[in-house]
Amino acid sequence: MQGTGVIAFLIIGAVAGWLAGKFMKGSGFGLVGNIVVGIVGALIGGFVFSLLGITAGGFLGSIVMATIGAVLLLYVVKLMKQV
Repeated sequence: MQGTGVIAFLIIGAVAGWLAGKFMKGSGFGLVGNIVVGIVGALIGGFVFSLLGITAGGFLGSIVMATIGAVLLLYVVKLMKQV
């Protein structure tokens, strides 16, 4: 990955993690936590989108996909904490 690609990836991860924290009634997880949640969310979102045959292109599409994946991640973590 080139330097610009890494920076874009980190920005998408941070935004997606922050948005997911807001959607799940949290206050976010700090910059590093948001990036981690967003990156894992991007992987989950990419997997789910590919299963459904949905493509998300461009910067905004990547943020939407990563945010949906991060929300799914936080939802599963919340369910596991209740057990």
